Amino acid sequence: MADPQTATFNLTINGRKHSVSADPEMPLLWVLRDLLGFSGTKYGCGVGVCGACAVHRDGIAVRACQIPLRDAVGHRFTTIEGLSDAGDHPCQLAWVEEDVSQCGYCQAGMIMTAAALLHQNPHPTDAEIDAVMSDSVCRCGTYGRIRRAIHRAANGVAKS
Repeated sequence: MADPQTATFNLTINGRKHSVSADPEMPLLWVLRDLLGFSGTKYGCGVGVCGACAVHRDGIAVRACQIPLRDAVGHRFTTIEGLSDAGDHPCQLAWVEEDVSQCGYCQAGMIMTAAALLHQNPHPTDAEIDAVMSDSVCRCGTYGRIRRAIHRAANGVAKS
């Protein structure tokens, strides 16, 4: 007999359709990680403050820990795994080139937030970068490198 709190939902993640049976209140974060295997999206705080769980919903960076499964239906989501097949999105390359990551835990969310910013604003100023990225927490404090990486990605500059 089926659990009365479980329903089946059809989601679009990284351009592919997925059918998931779960509690409608389950946060998208756990659907992505535990049910679909997209473990690049990280659990940080669980209350939408840190940004480790950032994904794109219809091209906009959102916190997956704050979206109940029932509210995910009808939207297109992109995780860090879907940002680029080969890991060569300009933000991913710039993160490596600027040596942004120390512990790396927050970086998937940071990259997703930066990619959404650049999609909306291809050449942001320092102030615009700071305003968007200020809602993402890096415990290692690599904010200067993050800003440089975003400028590098915006300018398409790669090291030789």
